[in-house]
Amino acid sequence: MRLILASNSPRRKEILSQIGLNFEVIPSRFEENSLELEPEELVKHFAYMKARDVYSRIRGTVETDTFVIGSDTIVFCDNIMGKPKNDADAFAMLRRLSNREHYVMTGVSVINAIDGRVVTEYEKTKVYFRAISDDEIKKYISSGEPLDKAGAYAIQGIGSLFVKGIEGCYFNVVGFPIFRFSNIMKALGYNLL
Repeated sequence: MRLILASNSPRRKEILSQIGLNFEVIPSRFEENSLELEPEELVKHFAYMKARDVYSRIRGTVETDTFVIGSDTIVFCDNIMGKPKNDADAFAMLRRLSNREHYVMTGVSVINAIDGRVVTEYEKTKVYFRAISDDEIKKYISSGEPLDKAGAYAIQGIGSLFVKGIEGCYFNVVGFPIFRFSNIMKALGYNLL
C-alpha cells in the first residue's frame, strides 16, 4: 500500500509517523478561497480539493494500491479562524479565545488512486481555554509558535498552557484526527494495523 499525504504540515507528518505508517508527501497546490459554507462542510470541501489536486497529478501513473490523503483544519469561535496573517491577527484571535470554548474541525478526504473511490469526513473537538492576560498573549506570540497554526495556538506546544480541557479527539486539535482517518481507511477496505 502506498500512502501520499497532500500536505506539508509537520504535525500531520508527525502523527502519521507516530503510528508507524510509511508515506510520501506531495503537497497540494490547491488555494483555499473563502466560501459560504458551514464550517463542517468547509473543512470537508478543502480536504477533498487538496486530495483531488494531488490525485489529478498522479492519476494514471500508479500501479499499486495508492491512497491520497487531504486534510484541512480550522478553529471556530463565532466565526472561522484560520492561520493568523501576522502578530496583530494572532493577538486578536487569542484574545477572542480567552476564557471561552471553541471548536476545532478537521476534514479528512482519502482518494483511492486506483479506482477513484473517495471517502470524506470530518472531526469536531470542543476546546476550553482559561482566561489569558494580554501580557501572556504577547509573550506567547513572541515565541513564534502561533503564526502557522489555525486559531493561533498549538495544543501540543506552549499553547497547552491555555487549555483547561477538551471534549473529543486530541489529535484533531493537533491537526489530524487519526481515529477518523483509520475509519476512513477501513471504509476503503484497509486496516492500518
